[in-house]
Amino acid sequence: MGDILARIFDQPLAVLNVASYRGEGNRKRGELRFAETVTNFGMLGDRLLLVDDLVDSGESVKQTIDWLKTHSPHIQEMRIGVIWYKENSYFKPDYYAHYLTDNPWIHQPFEHYEAFQFTPENVASVNS
Repeated sequence: MGDILARIFDQPLAVLNVASYRGEGNRKRGELRFAETVTNFGMLGDRLLLVDDLVDSGESVKQTIDWLKTHSPHIQEMRIGVIWYKENSYFKPDYYAHYLTDNPWIHQPFEHYEAFQFTPENVASVNS
């Protein structure tokens, strides 16, 4: 989502890798793990649009905002945009595409790849 928005608005893209789900089928929420740095070209600007796929409980976006404020204290304005915003979230994003009044499991387009055991040999055979 970030790549698409960066292209539409002709703005640089920075990526912060944050992970929380793991375990069987990556469905167990655990402690958030943050990358050591933001991947980008140069320093982040003072205005930031933080984008993510969804706001579930709100905890990960809250911790991500705190992480960014600590590691990039020069940021003056930050807004949040997501595809899915769940009603049970205590955090309301500034922008969202879908508001979900229940708590469905969101099936991401890439999930079917998680069950596949990738090796160089079987990936090459798929493209043959």
